[in-house]
Amino acid sequence: MDFTSDIQQWLVDHPVATNIIKYLVWVILVFLLIKWTRGLLKKNLPDNSLKYKAQKAVEVIGYILVALITVSYFTGSINDFGLAIGLLTAGITITLQELILSIAGSFYIFFVRVYKPGDRIELNGIKGDVVDIDSIYTTMMEIGEWVSSDNYSGRIVKISNAFVFKGPVYNYSLDFPFVWDEFDLPIRYGSDMDLAKQIVISVAQEKLSEYVKDSIAGWKDVVNKYYIEDAQVDPTLAITMTDNWIQFNLRYIVDYKKRRMTKHLLNEEIGKRILETNGKVILASSTFEIVRIPTLDLNEKKTPKNNQ
Repeated sequence: MDFTSDIQQWLVDHPVATNIIKYLVWVILVFLLIKWTRGLLKKNLPDNSLKYKAQKAVEVIGYILVALITVSYFTGSINDFGLAIGLLTAGITITLQELILSIAGSFYIFFVRVYKPGDRIELNGIKGDVVDIDSIYTTMMEIGEWVSSDNYSGRIVKISNAFVFKGPVYNYSLDFPFVWDEFDLPIRYGSDMDLAKQIVISVAQEKLSEYVKDSIAGWKDVVNKYYIEDAQVDPTLAITMTDNWIQFNLRYIVDYKKRRMTKHLLNEEIGKRILETNGKVILASSTFEIVRIPTLDLNEKKTPKNNQ
């Protein structure tokens, strides 16, 4: 009984400590409520996308509640919210600059829709698929590095959300989930050029027809939304005469996640049909022509020494 009385008296004698304890209790309760609500939503919502958005919304609301509780306890009035935030920001800007930018970046990403989970982006020189966005970090499954093309490296990368303010953000899937790709095909001089062009174009039209059809509607939306000229989405072929061969450059549109496989299918089918021409079309390769081999006299003539 005396112990309880002593605690009550101590709280009365130390109002500042009492407010701090109450503040911490409320903050802990808010975070526990956030955790419980996120678990409840994750368990009951059927759609993964809806689960993710609902959990992030609960997290944002929780941070706002913590901010309001902080202001009400340490300023005494919600009316002083703007002043309190200004003073708080001025005091900790230098030491917590990166953290503040990261949190601001998370709001910017969420409201401006710079990117979302599932998008393929390049941020701060790192390319990958976004798997999660929290209040501080963007988590990506890395692409490239020591593996070629658009294959996963297997590394999970966490990048500060602050980088959305520090440089360009390349989004492969925002508004228009297609990219242009190309490759060169060397054809030997003397080949049937008309037949070679027919093979390349026909294979491209057969393998890429679905991408072309889907991209037409998507590109119209891009043209209507942005100040940009219309573009050619059908496969195009450009021919360049070089010292060694005739270079065919095939340019085409493809789903941003299927670049590597599509290039493989095109090369495989074009190579197969060129072989079926029985020499009418021949792929070129680097060769060296030796024009003249100098003759060497291996019989060295010995000059007799003069005796003096």
